[in-house]
Amino acid sequence: MLANYLIGLREGLEMALIVTILVAYVVKLGRTEVLSKLWIGVGIALIVPLAIGAVLTWGPMGMSFQAQEILGGSLSIVAVGFVTWMVFWMGKTARSMKSTLHGRLDSALVGAGWGVVLLAMLSVGREGIETSLFVWATVASTGDSWEPAVGALLGLATAAVLGFLLYRGMVKINLGAFFTWTGAFLILVAAGVLAYGIGDLQEAGLIPGGGVHAYDISGAIPSSSWYGTLAAGIVNFNPSPTWLQVGAWVAYLAVVGYFYVRQHRASARPAPSAPAPTSAPASQHAPIAS
Repeated sequence: MLANYLIGLREGLEMALIVTILVAYVVKLGRTEVLSKLWIGVGIALIVPLAIGAVLTWGPMGMSFQAQEILGGSLSIVAVGFVTWMVFWMGKTARSMKSTLHGRLDSALVGAGWGVVLLAMLSVGREGIETSLFVWATVASTGDSWEPAVGALLGLATAAVLGFLLYRGMVKINLGAFFTWTGAFLILVAAGVLAYGIGDLQEAGLIPGGGVHAYDISGAIPSSSWYGTLAAGIVNFNPSPTWLQVGAWVAYLAVVGYFYVRQHRASARPAPSAPAPTSAPASQHAPIAS
């Protein structure tokens, strides 16, 4: 539940920041008549992820066990790809997101402003679809039907409140530190989802090595214990993984963690200051006598 709460909080805060930037810019330009169109786009963007989540939850019920495992494993790996891209994209574009959205909004406000619907739908909907897919993958990996989903909804609700308070200037958050630490946490969660997805594909017989376990510590940390359940809910802990699951987990954390740390170290370095212009000799600026 905690993992999904943080996922919902982070992704929801990203969506809230996008909406806040768009609303504030529209109000600043005095185009308040297009606010209704903007909210239409936001509403559509929120409905689509809910529909995708419903299809993923109840759609596969009529499938065979093998088909369900293949679908679940494949979508888990796709979710890991989405969240990894999103974490690095946010780290790269966080500083320029405001100016980028302003530029796109300038184009969308031409004429009657119906382009605002599409802009809001695409800007918010992308985050919503990523959230829906990743939350579904974490819910599927824990085997719990309602607690992780409730955690994600609570995180989204908290993000909505924070977004409103930020817009009103009633609260200040160090967004850089927030997204840095939650991004690192999401990478840890994604590693567990990746291992879970590989396990599903192994159970379906699509990938070999399903019966070869690297270790089994279920006696020391039973999955049914409160601490085993807590570890599974936060980082998708598996007391008896296969060798391929362990290898994928370690490789993902090593590679993605390395590039994540490198990206944030590079963004933390101060930009090199431009050299002060040197004054040219007076003879170079003096007019030439005819």
